[in-house]
Amino acid sequence: MPFFERRQILAGSLALPLAGLTTTPVSATPRPDFESRLRPAVHTGAERWTLAERMARGGVPGAAIAILRGGRVDSAAGYGVRIAGQAAPVGPDTLFSVGSVSKIATAALCLKLVALGHLDPDQNVDRRLMRWRVPAGPAGDRADISLRMLLSHTAGFNVHGFQDIAPADPMPTLAQTLGGASPAMNKPLARIDAAGTRSRYSGGGYMIVQAVIEDALGAPFGAVASRHLFAPLGMERSRFDAAPAADTPDIAHAHDGDGKAVALPRGWQSFPELAASGLWTSANDLTRLVLALGASYRASGGYLPQELAVDMMTAVSPGPFGLGPRLAGEGAAHIFHHAGANDSYKAYIEGNLASGDGLVIVTNGANGDVLGDEIRNAVSDALAWPGDWSVRTGPIATNSLTASFVGSYKRRADQNRALAGLLDTTFSAESLEIVQSAEGLQLTAKGKSRALVAVTSNRFVVPDAYIPAGTLQLSFDRSADRSVPGLTVLGGGGVLIFDRV
Repeated sequence: MPFFERRQILAGSLALPLAGLTTTPVSATPRPDFESRLRPAVHTGAERWTLAERMARGGVPGAAIAILRGGRVDSAAGYGVRIAGQAAPVGPDTLFSVGSVSKIATAALCLKLVALGHLDPDQNVDRRLMRWRVPAGPAGDRADISLRMLLSHTAGFNVHGFQDIAPADPMPTLAQTLGGASPAMNKPLARIDAAGTRSRYSGGGYMIVQAVIEDALGAPFGAVASRHLFAPLGMERSRFDAAPAADTPDIAHAHDGDGKAVALPRGWQSFPELAASGLWTSANDLTRLVLALGASYRASGGYLPQELAVDMMTAVSPGPFGLGPRLAGEGAAHIFHHAGANDSYKAYIEGNLASGDGLVIVTNGANGDVLGDEIRNAVSDALAWPGDWSVRTGPIATNSLTASFVGSYKRRADQNRALAGLLDTTFSAESLEIVQSAEGLQLTAKGKSRALVAVTSNRFVVPDAYIPAGTLQLSFDRSADRSVPGLTVLGGGGVLIFDRV
């Protein structure tokens, strides 16, 4: 069987149980031809790759992709194989680990429990916790921590994410994860920012959400999700499961960056941090989640009350997150989205809040995140989606001014965190060095050098830097006397100022 074998289903064969969600094709037009249009986010317009080429180059054995149009499933297809070198094709119902996309399912479940009256998004979570107490914050800060803060990454907690666990290694309990006790491999959860003052991504915060749900309802997290999320949405293959059994059918195995099988003999790692990264699901099931959230936002009668769905899709200052999803764009380009990245599985979901268009990508290779970006670009091009955040480069005339950009820059203290957005905590370099090489300008930060590509005579993009829903760019500030007193870093809607040293 060839490596690139695929199985697919087209619109019309998915059963979505919610009012307003159908699988009727949007029109009689054929499925969008994106499979030969893959390209990077920073491009010249000449790059056009096939999906098969990029999967082979990135060592990604399998992927499943679903495209949504007008609030309906347009197509869902599997590509490649579940296990490298075997006759095990991926389908749209194949199970994948989806990393931090789990947080969107967790957020949806949490808000459903709010709608049912089980939880209050603004109550101090310490009032519901039974196994663990929220620690004091910096300088003894005892401000209340709410679910709204935890879901939007504004509670001020540490622990960005969690390590994958080998099949034979012991898994921590939820209490051990929260306390950072062996066999957990993370630090104890601690408040490192004053509550509500910074946007700091925290998978650890979502483990507190899990504890609140379990303690409030007196049931395991997975059981609560099955009853209040998966069953209502018809997500029949989905489960929060730290370690699916070895005989689980139609499950994608884990692969490294070379496409080689890892986590043997079972074939996949363990992810005991369920709320943060423990969801196993399929492309078909994720379409149900994306469609349900979008439909709830646009009209009443959906999975969530409309008012609560709008709350979910409204950014919580000072960051780009709503109550779970990342948010980007405006008007016809207003989207919610989130990526997921465990070691060997990468995933991405997106929903346009205005049009009901969207995308689901799940992969079983370590380089699936790069592949996913290229797939997203291809689908956006094929459907002419508004708000494309990629950058097309071209010949840029430069002069002696470019040489004046070379030098050292230091991050300005006490910048407005709302303006900095996600850059405040994700762009952690305190100093930058701009150097001239034979190939052009380069950025050196924290010991790593990256090429800069000009997009204007004083603005440059970093092609290999990942910024959700955007690119990372540097704009050099040119004064009237031709001096360059500083530069501005831009990405994901945020800005950071660096002063010339």
